[in-house]
Amino acid sequence: MNKFTSVIRGCLILAFLLPISSQSYAADYDKWKVRLRGIAISPDDDSGQIIVNNAIAQGSGVEVDAAFVPEFDITYMITPHWGIEAIAGIANHDVNIDGTPNAGSTLAAVGATDGLKLFDTWVLPPTVTLQYHFLPESNIRPYVGVGVNYTAFLSDNATSQLEAAVGGPVKVSTENSWGYAFQAGVDYDLNESWFLNADVKYIDISTAAKLGINGGVNAGAVLNVDVDVDPWVFGVGVGYRF
Repeated sequence: MNKFTSVIRGCLILAFLLPISSQSYAADYDKWKVRLRGIAISPDDDSGQIIVNNAIAQGSGVEVDAAFVPEFDITYMITPHWGIEAIAGIANHDVNIDGTPNAGSTLAAVGATDGLKLFDTWVLPPTVTLQYHFLPESNIRPYVGVGVNYTAFLSDNATSQLEAAVGGPVKVSTENSWGYAFQAGVDYDLNESWFLNADVKYIDISTAAKLGINGGVNAGAVLNVDVDVDPWVFGVGVGYRF
């Protein structure tokens, strides 16, 4: 992560130092780009330990599964070099217990074990980045970007496996988050309007999940866990500029 941040920072400093030519800022450049990508979302997650009724379940945490979904974005080029991109997509992720809780822990006491799928959630992470395009007049156009992300966690659903393990229905709630985003990519022209695109992003996403057991012998028990999701997002696709 530190190396990636350093590269982005260096590229942006270079972008500010590059001279601006009159030819580069001709009035007839294409101001809009739209892209459709297939993306792989690979969480670089880091979980705290699960807490059950205010007691830490030693040795336990959670992991967030990867997802593969389509993504749509639109870019407005303020100048041939500078653009603002808005990225939209939605993905479903599974959240599983990661680690074997101690035999006497509160987590083991409610029937939860390593690898158990706790819940799934729909994640909507709209992201806006400010981009610098290094070679706007070339048919191969690399770019970098930095921006802001807001992530909404929607429709959290406990699994039947979890409810069977704890002996009752479970209500899940997760917190939304704000974070930063880094981006690097390249466009490759197929003709004057259509181009191919490859893109990678790192997005700062975190949440706190609360699972309340509402029935059975464990009724009233509450599981809490904090997790940094922090996904890498790898995408390839096709774009159109006009």
